[in-house]
Amino acid sequence: MEKFSAFRDPGTGIQPFLTPVPPVGSNALASALLPFGYIAGIVRTTAIAVLALLYMILVKGILILLSPIPPLHRMLSRIITAILGRLVLLVLGIWWIPVEVVTRKKGRNTKGSETWKPKAGDIIVSNWTSWIELLWLVFRFDPLFVLPICSPVDTEKATPRNSNPITVTPGRRTGTGSAAISSPIARTPVPRSKILGFTEGSLLTIISATGATPFTPNEYPTYTSLESIRSKANRPIVVFPECTTSNGRGLLHFSDIFPNIQVPVDKFQVFVMCVKYDPPTSLSPTLSHSIPSATLNPLSHIFKLTTSLIPLTVSIRLLAPSESPSCATFLPSDHVSGLRSNDVLTECCASLIAQVGKMKRVSFGWEDKVAFMEFYKGKKR
Repeated sequence: MEKFSAFRDPGTGIQPFLTPVPPVGSNALASALLPFGYIAGIVRTTAIAVLALLYMILVKGILILLSPIPPLHRMLSRIITAILGRLVLLVLGIWWIPVEVVTRKKGRNTKGSETWKPKAGDIIVSNWTSWIELLWLVFRFDPLFVLPICSPVDTEKATPRNSNPITVTPGRRTGTGSAAISSPIARTPVPRSKILGFTEGSLLTIISATGATPFTPNEYPTYTSLESIRSKANRPIVVFPECTTSNGRGLLHFSDIFPNIQVPVDKFQVFVMCVKYDPPTSLSPTLSHSIPSATLNPLSHIFKLTTSLIPLTVSIRLLAPSESPSCATFLPSDHVSGLRSNDVLTECCASLIAQVGKMKRVSFGWEDKVAFMEFYKGKKR
């Protein structure tokens, strides 16, 4: 939409924050199926609510009694969480999730030769598009999620760029059509904000935070360093360097998550993954969740997904461990130009995720999403 053109990345033309919409076309079938979709949505959303309630009763309630026996508590908690998480995905209509271990080197076949086995204290780095991947990660690895605490953002320092007309005009110079197109006015990126620390987040906490921008110390005064959390963790840790969700059309600017960590990494194993969702159609909504719900996030998105009468699809791509930044033969010079020498690991992860997912990187980061959300909420009033 033109009113949001200022938030279109000037380098790629990608709008990374707006919710994707189906292509324009005939929606006769979708309209005819709408009543059935609403009925299915009510039933399936209720079923998901029951599963969430079971999770709170069993994992956050009854199993607390087994805390004095850590091995038994952890085993039962992992089993129940994995089962309930997979059931939610099934109720949503995600029956099968293809997972592929990929390599950047052409000609190498990694099928069956390399597997992901993250251990306690290892770090999984991923892009962040929805709350769907959170359930998959819980089902597969039972990880610990962390949320960044950042210094406040000054959105007033971002100013619009001047619009420059396109120099190539393939149409007739009539002043209409392609001859009259000019590039949209774009904002300069909001100045980067510093990550002050991290806080551990439960599954329900990070699901409710999907789409939102990071907390500030005023909102969440208790935080610590990522290394402090990692060194004490009894599970793998999932980190989202974008710090918020995009709509999946581009990879947001990564914040400095791993400053001053030497690459190749020898203290822990780094696992890199990329999540991709199919574009929406008239019969299936987008699984991406870039704009949080006003209340009970992401309840409205859950209902939208459960109204779909056809299966939903998601694909997971995992970088082969032999090519991760923790491999002894990894060469950071293949990914870092020297402009970000203070956080080589983060830049390497951004480059790898873009390659693995065949995604374009945009100049906007979570700080720009703060400005976008302010503008978006203003337009909604």
